[in-house]
Amino acid sequence: MTDAAPLLDKARTLLHGVFGFESFRPGQEEIIAAVLGGEDVIAIMPTGGGKSLLYQLPALAREGLTLVVSPLIALMRDQVAQLRELGVSAAALNSFSDPEERRGAAASLRDGSLRLLYVAPERLLREDMLAYLCKQKIDLFAIDEAHCVSEWGHDFRPEYMRLKEVAEALGGVQTIAVTATADAPTRAEITRKLFLRRPRLFVRSFDRPNLFLAMRPKANPTRQLIDKLDEHKGESGIIYCASRRRTEELAEQLSRDGRRALPYHAGLDADTRSRNQDAFLKEDGVVICATIAFGMGIDKPDVRFVFHADLPSSVEAYYQEIGRAGRDGLPADTLTLYSAGDIAFRRRQIEEGDAPDERKRVEMKKLDDLVALCETARCRRQVLLGFFGEEVEECGHCDVCQGAVRLVDGTVDAQKAMSAILRTNGRFFFGHLANILSGKTTDAVLLHGHDKLKTFGAGKDRTPAEWRGILRQLQSAKLILFDAADRDRIGISDEGMKVLRGQATFALREDIVGRKKRRDRLRAEAAPSAPAAEANAATLAALKALRMDLARRQNVPAYVVFADRTLIDMAARRPKTLAELAAVHGVGEAKLKKYGETFLAAIRAAEGG
Repeated sequence: MTDAAPLLDKARTLLHGVFGFESFRPGQEEIIAAVLGGEDVIAIMPTGGGKSLLYQLPALAREGLTLVVSPLIALMRDQVAQLRELGVSAAALNSFSDPEERRGAAASLRDGSLRLLYVAPERLLREDMLAYLCKQKIDLFAIDEAHCVSEWGHDFRPEYMRLKEVAEALGGVQTIAVTATADAPTRAEITRKLFLRRPRLFVRSFDRPNLFLAMRPKANPTRQLIDKLDEHKGESGIIYCASRRRTEELAEQLSRDGRRALPYHAGLDADTRSRNQDAFLKEDGVVICATIAFGMGIDKPDVRFVFHADLPSSVEAYYQEIGRAGRDGLPADTLTLYSAGDIAFRRRQIEEGDAPDERKRVEMKKLDDLVALCETARCRRQVLLGFFGEEVEECGHCDVCQGAVRLVDGTVDAQKAMSAILRTNGRFFFGHLANILSGKTTDAVLLHGHDKLKTFGAGKDRTPAEWRGILRQLQSAKLILFDAADRDRIGISDEGMKVLRGQATFALREDIVGRKKRRDRLRAEAAPSAPAAEANAATLAALKALRMDLARRQNVPAYVVFADRTLIDMAARRPKTLAELAAVHGVGEAKLKKYGETFLAAIRAAEGG
């Protein structure tokens, strides 16, 4: 380990001078200090929390080369473009690199000026590439999207399993692995599969307070989505769909409605996918209707909304997908639509799949967790973060906190459900318990003699689907818990026992309030405040137009020139000199020199100067 203090002082200076930031985001400084001190690090930070800076800033503060492995070419391309705009020597090597790019990277490596080299995992594992890199002085090995090493994850990349070999071939190089989506088992996998030494683990809060969280049962889904889009005219966003066909139908419908909407799914030809992704990244106001094939590595900071037209696949997938909104820290909106049909379809997928029984039990539990989040009567942020082991106060910034659901007394229903759990020794999951309570004589109920229980048919006024919903609400309220030592057993918490004994009551979420006046009021309350509220609209529009023109000339996304947050700050401050412009968020020395006079002239022109 080395003394990080002098390097950390240098990093603070570079933070403002290069990146244009006045201060670190929460959690960044401690992690960067550990990296500068020579420690191996795993950093789990929320999407939009500034993970890239954790290895980019040390790369500038130290003299050697930082090698970055990233799973997506688009992400590498955009990060390299942004770094070069900041005056940083960076390059990428992947299957799309042309000969000129490769020659430029080789020349920068030879003269020692290159600070960050991005390489795709497939290319990194080639013998000739690894032999070439072994001749370089590599100071730090950074592994982005480290959760891709998990065989049980939905983003698994088999090439990640061999990255430990790369670190060893490079002489046991210092390693940092970063990701936003890693529960405790995945963290253990990352530690075991990617590191030669035991790394220092940093886990920051998963909370994204700038995101408004909302979920609704489907009524008329397309109409529901269009109503929400009306609150985001001219803004960029993503709508996730469960099927390829739905992405195309929805994009066509929204286009007929006068919006710039494009589909994206794995069935489209590569040129169309690339063209639609580039349009989303480079243009303002594009709505992308996509399957989960779209997303990881999309580093666009000004996505103002992420909607789900159908139920996501898990809580982890939901968190990762909504995390693509509001990466600039400004308010962003989320909405998830779901139906009983979505839940039943996902349940059938799991039951009829080829996975081993243990895997099916895990997937079914994850589905129950997700639906508990959809149907909860508690603050959504409390329930969501609870799945990641965090406890927070009621947020006031979700649809439940703002009164969008109606509650009724559910004490008797809760008592019936918990009685069924006790009488079956907590050994049966929600589907079976729901059949018992509704009086449905399935083969499993008859096999275990549960049709003879006192609770059999005790809730026959409700359907099994309704009882599953009630059980999920008990779970989200923490009246019932899955045993930490035995995930196949359901127990009743102390709070649950109070309700069972009649010592406390339980409020059950009945439905979504549908009266128009109330809905309109809630929409006004729930909509994120316009991030440009304090900025002069005409000045901001002029700055965005200038940014778009400059971006098109350079063939880069608009945010590579300046992020929305920078333009909003610029329009609000209306700087008149370069010194004043340097104080704007996100204006570092390189961009001040390159764009300063141009943007000052645009501000003067917009104000009639």
